[in-house]
Amino acid sequence: MLTIDQATYDAIVAHAKRDHPDEACGIVAGPEGSDRPERFIEMINAAGSPTFYEFDSTDLLQLYKEMDANDEEPVIVYHSHTATEAYPSRTDIGLAMEPNAHYVLVSTREHGNDAGPVEFRSYRIVDGNVTEEEISIVPTLS
Repeated sequence: MLTIDQATYDAIVAHAKRDHPDEACGIVAGPEGSDRPERFIEMINAAGSPTFYEFDSTDLLQLYKEMDANDEEPVIVYHSHTATEAYPSRTDIGLAMEPNAHYVLVSTREHGNDAGPVEFRSYRIVDGNVTEEEISIVPTLS
């Protein structure tokens, strides 16, 4: 199960809506081994595409250096789908290299940039196997 606070959930959804019609992407880091998503990191989709996302390699390398220095790891790897359901594509599955991460997908296909609900789902992807998991949204601690 993915447990995520309301502020992080809202930040992921806002990023997905803002970048629509292109796919949005990012990471939420947390203390190593904790499974607690704590630090929201919005990334730029280097592909600039409505059907594909790609982390900028320089930005990603810098982020991994920061996480390593802070004893953090990627707890959530997220991106949006702009025209399809929030389910990992074959490409998404092939790119999933963090076996401990929650892979969150947000579909903006119904409302795009406009107000309205999104489809927000989480998966574990290990060795090409996709397992959907429940999501618990908890109040944000101040």
